[in-house]
Amino acid sequence: MSSYTVLYRKYRPADFSEVKGQEAIVKTLKNQIKANRIGHAYLLCGTRGTGKTTIAKILAKAVNCEHPVDGNPCGVCKSCQSISDGTSMNVIEIDAASNNGVDNIRQIRDEVQYSPTDAKYRVYIIDEVHMLSVGAFNALLKTLEEPPSYVIFILATTEAHKLPITILSRCQRYDLKRITTDVLATRLTELMEEEQIEYEEKAIRYIAKAADGSVRDALSLLERCIAFYLGEKLTYEHVWEVLGAVDTKVYSEMLCNILAQDTGKCMELIEDLMMSGRELGQFVTDFTWYLRNLLIIKSADNPEEMIEVSFEKQSALREEAALIEVPELMRFIRIFSELSNQMKFSTSKRVLLEIAVIKLMQPEMEQNIEAVFGRLAKLERKLANGRFVTTAKDDDEPVKTSENLSLAEAAKEKVLEKASPEDLKRLMDTWKKIIAKAAGIMKVHLKDCQITTAGDNRLVLNFTKDMAFRYMQKDSNRQMLEELITKQTGKIIAVECNLIQAGTQSEDQFMENCKNINMMIFEEEE
Repeated sequence: MSSYTVLYRKYRPADFSEVKGQEAIVKTLKNQIKANRIGHAYLLCGTRGTGKTTIAKILAKAVNCEHPVDGNPCGVCKSCQSISDGTSMNVIEIDAASNNGVDNIRQIRDEVQYSPTDAKYRVYIIDEVHMLSVGAFNALLKTLEEPPSYVIFILATTEAHKLPITILSRCQRYDLKRITTDVLATRLTELMEEEQIEYEEKAIRYIAKAADGSVRDALSLLERCIAFYLGEKLTYEHVWEVLGAVDTKVYSEMLCNILAQDTGKCMELIEDLMMSGRELGQFVTDFTWYLRNLLIIKSADNPEEMIEVSFEKQSALREEAALIEVPELMRFIRIFSELSNQMKFSTSKRVLLEIAVIKLMQPEMEQNIEAVFGRLAKLERKLANGRFVTTAKDDDEPVKTSENLSLAEAAKEKVLEKASPEDLKRLMDTWKKIIAKAAGIMKVHLKDCQITTAGDNRLVLNFTKDMAFRYMQKDSNRQMLEELITKQTGKIIAVECNLIQAGTQSEDQFMENCKNINMMIFEEEE
């Protein structure tokens, strides 16, 4: 019984043509091999999973291949086979993380005196070379500068800035870039077809995005998802469950609750995430990315090119971006970026997340320019909501004004009557004034609705956007609007919400029905 090989090892590229996303580097190395202009020292830099070690091994095979084809190793000759099997005496791989001393480098310096056996070159691949000690770097310098003609050094690192300038100046440096989501998704699709596993394109796309530019991470995530639902079709819901992801609607809901200063709702959301088994660290990362998308939309001329989401999601993001200003967004991103680093080493991730959310709602806790903008934005929202700060008399009893009386208090002084059809008609004429007095978030949503009356004293808000409908459907927001209307009209008017599909037959039929029953319709002008 043969042992199972994990995907990232099974599908490791065997030649340059299989390397994805690093076309410029691949072309350069192939041209060097074809023209026999091979350097003596190469430095491959890049983040994890971008192909540093893979390219190093292919280069080692290509320079020793007996029958190279267009700069690629043939893969069938004795030299290629021995390197692929890891049995070649002419390709030596060294992990600098565990072999970082002077003695290890001195051993290399002694070995390079001997010519390779049955090959053109002796190749040393030193992985994570930045882990070498200062003494080891010094011992390597002379050999790296003037090695024998049959020796090639290939250094790989994720942190090139830690290498001495004396090492950098002796190498041909190649910086490997992160792999784009499109390239990763295409590669994963090819592997799924080869493995004969059914899948949803949306699921593959999500895995590619979660891999964050790393091919190895993408294959490892795909391996987890396939193993968890072995023998089943890989769906978006399956990936969502395995990777501990969060429905994207939660991000917009969290932002709206933060802007509305609703601590209770925020804590409920965090509780729901915990009870559903979601990884809070991943939520923080994804929420920070969501805030970044909002910032791009508000700041860039062509944000569509920098945000990899569907057109439908872009429209929703534009609506949500209108609720918050750039300085406040930058403050949110800074706080959550700091939180992400703190959570890596904490055993109380939930507490840290709750503190950060409360901190977002309390800009007065900070003393910097971003917090000042946050406090101004918070004050503007309070003023727009009609929630004014009261001053205290000498006996510390708060002053009550006609502006901050609740409906219950107003009812004690004057019994309010239900609105008549004439009152509702007058309300139509003053609807813009009511919108102007609404809170910043509510104001945006009310501008995108049509209002109708439904008999008695009922006012119906008809929405075509789901986010606006969900926001106004909440009891607290609906009651806030009813209070604004009552202050404006002096009458009791009940508010109801309705969701219709924009641009569909249902919307046209709805408008036709309104005309047939002589229902009053009011549409806010842009």
